[in-house]
Amino acid sequence: MSDIFQEVNEEVRRERMKQLWERYGNLIVVIAFLIVGGVAGWRGYEWWEARKAAEAGATFEAAAALAAEGKHEQAEAAFAKIAVEGTSGYRILARFREAAELALRDPAAAIKAYDALIADSAIGRAMQDLATVRAGLLLADTAPYDEVRARLEPLTANDRPFRHTAREILALAAWRVGDHKAATHWFDLIMTDAETPAGTRARVEMLIALSAADGKG
Repeated sequence: MSDIFQEVNEEVRRERMKQLWERYGNLIVVIAFLIVGGVAGWRGYEWWEARKAAEAGATFEAAAALAAEGKHEQAEAAFAKIAVEGTSGYRILARFREAAELALRDPAAAIKAYDALIADSAIGRAMQDLATVRAGLLLADTAPYDEVRARLEPLTANDRPFRHTAREILALAAWRVGDHKAATHWFDLIMTDAETPAGTRARVEMLIALSAADGKG
């Protein structure tokens, strides 16, 4: 008896499936087609992005090789091209490398390139801070201390990733112009911070020694 009920249930299910297919069959086919097409399109996009990234990486490595060989103007041009045509990650890296190449022959132009990065909020605060540090380093030897301080002092807060470098540059800039009060402030901040890197600490110790020697003179 149970076999009869089972056969009846199966027949009812088949009839319902037939009715559903007759009513929605075309829609089901369209949806299936869209799903398959979407997956294929996404896979194609992923392949295209991977290929583009690989090409950008090879181009970036070629530009870096030019820089390593001392062909700085060619490297600068190559990085400038990547900054326009490369994938998003390589565009940012290329802009930094282009600015670094510019610094070798035209520091003022390099500072402008770094300023463009600083103004670009799309690259994120950490990268903006890095550009600020790079520009500050170029200015440390020539610009008035107040100009360097205006740029770098916000980066010296405890929550900023390049605070140790920013403090060291400010100490150097203050020492260079003979502002002993400002130099001492940064010396103390650097030396009393337990997280100050060993290399930074060693360089600042040398500056402290030089500052003491200047005072004796």
